[in-house]
Amino acid sequence: EGRETRLRVVLRVRPLTCTETRRGDQQVVHSLGDGAVHVSAARHDATFGFSAVFDAGASQEAVFEGSGMRQLVELAVDGFSCTVFAFGQTGSGKTYTLMGPLAQSETQPASPALLGLMQRSFTCLLEQSRSRGSDLALSASYLEIYNEQVRDLLSPGPPCALPLRWSKTRGFYVENQLSVEFESLEAIVSLLLQGSQRRRTSAHALNRHSSRSHALLTVHIRSRAVSAHPAPGEGWGGSACPSKQGALCFVDLAGSERVKETGSSGELSVEANSINRSLLALGHCISLLAKPRGKRTHIPYRDSKLTRLLARSLGGSGITLMVACISPSSRCLSETLSTLHYASRARRVTTRP
Repeated sequence: EGRETRLRVVLRVRPLTCTETRRGDQQVVHSLGDGAVHVSAARHDATFGFSAVFDAGASQEAVFEGSGMRQLVELAVDGFSCTVFAFGQTGSGKTYTLMGPLAQSETQPASPALLGLMQRSFTCLLEQSRSRGSDLALSASYLEIYNEQVRDLLSPGPPCALPLRWSKTRGFYVENQLSVEFESLEAIVSLLLQGSQRRRTSAHALNRHSSRSHALLTVHIRSRAVSAHPAPGEGWGGSACPSKQGALCFVDLAGSERVKETGSSGELSVEANSINRSLLALGHCISLLAKPRGKRTHIPYRDSKLTRLLARSLGGSGITLMVACISPSSRCLSETLSTLHYASRARRVTTRP
């Protein structure tokens, strides 16, 4: 607590798709082991290092255990504000890493082996709440940022824009967002699937289910440790320690994309420009935060709604895990290098939990 903590950055390399293999794309990204990855293509020869690298053969469970996600859940239960965000080009596997297969629904659940970081974290969180013998109150909120509008994915009716406010005590927060209490795995997974189905997606040349918005699902954890043997007159709960309030936030960023590659036009093109602008603002904040504290200038969190909502996670009092997702295809080389440079800079960012 209070010590400088670096952002933990892990890399996931998805397999080549059938289309890429048929087209004859070359694999230009190779894992070297020990958190290192090598990019080799014409005029490009570079090695990057991360906390962990998961290549095409890595299972969803291996990503959960090897990324440090389990420790992040434990820290959230201990009262820290924890965030995991998936970043990368459109179609690089961000939503799959976080949620698992897109086809799943409440009536057609995904195979347990394919479940993503979110469902595995929910299971871990509920196990923690049972094993610690603490009085844990859990609730969840789910938002998307679409064309610079913040919209609630859990409130009934069509998603409407919510105002983003700032206060000295809370920092940036969304006014009037719905927070739903839950006690079981089925209940939180149901909220996740409900909200995800309401999220904006479209098809284009690179991705049939391209996310057109950034989505943030936050689990609020309020715990109050109680003594096992209450003294007379103390009621059922026994003597209470001060309550702790932790949070576990999952951020599925919309993918960076080049309009020329995706063939987007009209509304899709407007969405792409909005996505790219907010990702550029995020990249700019990360570049400035990566400088030593004494040399930092003003951090422009106010440049986008996304950076405002991630301000605490990136440069404040949070603990953050970044999962960078890339394609190994030669055709995606420029976007892959961009993601790798971005993720390398993020490794130098420190927070004070």
